[in-house]
Amino acid sequence: MIKKEILTDRLILNELETHDHLFIFELVNSAGWLEFIGDRNIRTAEDALAYVEKIIASPFIKYWKVKLKANDQSAGIITLIKRDDLEHYDIGFAFLPGYTGAGYAFEATNAVLESLPETVLADQILAITREANTRSVKLLKKLKFTFERQLDAAGKTLLQYTLSAAEIQIGKITRSFFNLFNNTLKEPDFEPVYQLCTTSASIIRKSGTQADVYGLESFIEPRKKILTNGTLQQFSEFETDEETRIVGNIAQRYSKYRKQGLLNGVYFEGRGHKFFHFMKEAGEWKIAQVIWEDEV
Repeated sequence: MIKKEILTDRLILNELETHDHLFIFELVNSAGWLEFIGDRNIRTAEDALAYVEKIIASPFIKYWKVKLKANDQSAGIITLIKRDDLEHYDIGFAFLPGYTGAGYAFEATNAVLESLPETVLADQILAITREANTRSVKLLKKLKFTFERQLDAAGKTLLQYTLSAAEIQIGKITRSFFNLFNNTLKEPDFEPVYQLCTTSASIIRKSGTQADVYGLESFIEPRKKILTNGTLQQFSEFETDEETRIVGNIAQRYSKYRKQGLLNGVYFEGRGHKFFHFMKEAGEWKIAQVIWEDEV
């Protein structure tokens, strides 16, 4: 089932409802929408309401309204549409001018992609954009979509991008692994590590000439201790860039990461590099090995 509400660090995404029609009226008549998506001939609030009702009634269209947690302001939409002329669902995004350039579209689109069920993901998700919409193209590349083909529609040049279901799933698993150790809001829950990893997974820390090799239990236990006894507080570790290669049922992801927190009451920051090795086990991607090294 597709989620009706999706939460991120900064955003709340809710399935579009009829009372959102005035926001939709503003969005579809904004300069960016008119230039890159097209005039929907919505001239009144009544037109906007009819437009929203049509979207809600269709089993092949899903719109999420994106709001900011900080002030509850509506910023944009994420769309998911199964078109008759395309084999797979395509995802889209549109934001009001005052909310572009702050990373909201990336954050919201990524959250929707990671929430989609297998029945929607199938093998891949598509994205269609105008050739002239350089901002959209840049965002799709940041989301790791790859260019597939050029389309011509009503005299306009469109670009079709694609993102594999495997890439989405591996990205979600990687971010979930990083989040295991976050104690900024509450004590971390380490139980999901056993769903994220194979039972024989190994985790290796490289430091200079030394390599410390762990199984899941030997890796988790000391980290659970320092993250819950006050030694390491307000800790977070997160991916800042990545490269993923998938071949059949195996994959590798190179991650650059940053981390920060309070160690014995003293603030620190760090960064480093991780390699994740994945394998498909009983139809699901799992982490088989992690090896990392902090930058000195």
